[in-house]
Amino acid sequence: MSAVLDLTRDLIARRSVTPEDAGCLPLIASRLEQAGFHAEHLRFGDVDNLWVTHGKAGPVLAFLGHTDVVPSGPEEQWASPPFVPTERDGLLYGRGAADMKGSVAAMVVALERFVTAHPGHPGTVGLLLTSDEEGVALHGVREVVEHFHTAGQRIDYCVVGEPSAKAALGDLIRVGRRGSLSGTLTVRGVQGHVAYPEKAKNPIHVFAPALAALAAERWDEGNADFPPTSFQVSNINAGTGANNVIPGELVALINFRFSTASTADGLRERAEAILRAHGVDYAIDWHLSGHPFLATPGGRLRDTVVGVCRDLCGIDPEQSTGGGTSDGRFIAPMGAEVIELGPVNATIHKVDECVSIMDLERLPDLYEAICERMLA
Repeated sequence: MSAVLDLTRDLIARRSVTPEDAGCLPLIASRLEQAGFHAEHLRFGDVDNLWVTHGKAGPVLAFLGHTDVVPSGPEEQWASPPFVPTERDGLLYGRGAADMKGSVAAMVVALERFVTAHPGHPGTVGLLLTSDEEGVALHGVREVVEHFHTAGQRIDYCVVGEPSAKAALGDLIRVGRRGSLSGTLTVRGVQGHVAYPEKAKNPIHVFAPALAALAAERWDEGNADFPPTSFQVSNINAGTGANNVIPGELVALINFRFSTASTADGLRERAEAILRAHGVDYAIDWHLSGHPFLATPGGRLRDTVVGVCRDLCGIDPEQSTGGGTSDGRFIAPMGAEVIELGPVNATIHKVDECVSIMDLERLPDLYEAICERMLA
């Protein structure tokens, strides 16, 4: 069994459903300490985080990952138990195999190899891991970055191990992500009997024209790096359960995925202006999950990762800003150049999640090559 496969299996076997770590971080810390790394355990709230480094000076190249996983869903629907790593037909099955215990294992192995080959390398290489990425993400990398600001810890370059590939390792890298702005919108009405609408105010009827306007609004045109900003409603709830009662309140969950062509403040102001223009009596609780970020073309890390994919995978990778969010959104505001590179994402969060064993074996080579080209 190879080093990366062995470690991935060990991590999958640990039932680290978010925000539980189930011993993954102490295992990794102990292993890297034996390779000469300095480990700092950072616990915030009920969340464990780990920051391990080798080297003292700049620049700082950090690898970023998470050990927590989403719940397995009905275990009886899995062909093999989700927390029993199982190999079939060239694939390794188990919850977290692709998202992202395979990448974490590959990072550990790559770092071990790199410092063994270059014990006196310039700069600093580090690994930042959290057990709070798949959940609310309040006490994970978000809070670690606040600690870094206080401690004066910098990160210049960051490789995130999120599963980025579409069909083959190296065919797509994330060079940025859209921002995410969510809102819990409460529309106030007046409850009453459906037979006496003149004595009530139906919040559904009031909100409907405003919703149509929000959905039809062209928020921006995007730009060369990002698609236009999108607005979506993910849930609407109103009513008492009785068909003869006009509800007194409606609650809608809304979300903007926005590009660098817009700002969170601008989107909030425009959305609320539309609500006011339609006479909606409302309250809204906004939550900004993260601002958009982009590793600009020509950046050193971006060019390095593209070159590694070309040289080691024989692929000219698509350079995308699509998808959801990742913890890279917390690192980018530190002034770091952030790139995401990981295995195929076809089965993440699904029953029978799996990763190609061949890709898993190759992934440490990619991460080690990035270290070599950035620091050696």
